[in-house]
Amino acid sequence: MTIRNVTYLPEPVLRRKAKPVAHFDESLQTLIDDMIETMRAAPGVGLAAPQVGVSERVIVVEYAEDDEEEDAPKKLFVVVNPEIKQLSKETELGVEGCLSVPGLLGEVERSLEVRVKGLTRRGQPVRIKAKGWMARIFQHEIDHLNGVVFTDRAVRVWKPEPEQPAVDNV
Repeated sequence: MTIRNVTYLPEPVLRRKAKPVAHFDESLQTLIDDMIETMRAAPGVGLAAPQVGVSERVIVVEYAEDDEEEDAPKKLFVVVNPEIKQLSKETELGVEGCLSVPGLLGEVERSLEVRVKGLTRRGQPVRIKAKGWMARIFQHEIDHLNGVVFTDRAVRVWKPEPEQPAVDNV
């Protein structure tokens, strides 16, 4: 496994719609392993393939399913060709940061719940129902696959003050 370089705006790969994955081969498995290692090293809670310069529809997410419980165990999700199948009508504003847009935070309105359909790293169908912060992470990462970064959706963007508490980078 290798920690890959994170791609930053204005790199064109971050603005392109990523291609669906057609082959579940060794190179895909290497990409996924590298993405997991890169996300953890950053550190972040999610990463999309375009963020490491690869225009393919792959995301990794690692966060506690119960985001209210401080010591909740983290769960790793790898989703190939993810699609948002359902968004709750209920939304909320939340603060987001991004590994590909360092030094900025923004308030983004996102659905509180989301249902995602995709494939596992081995090509098996998977469905995920996420709530709260986890739902926000999935929406953020899937946006990357469509060439959208959080600043495009933000109602307000700012540079954090040095004493401002950190936000998990997605």
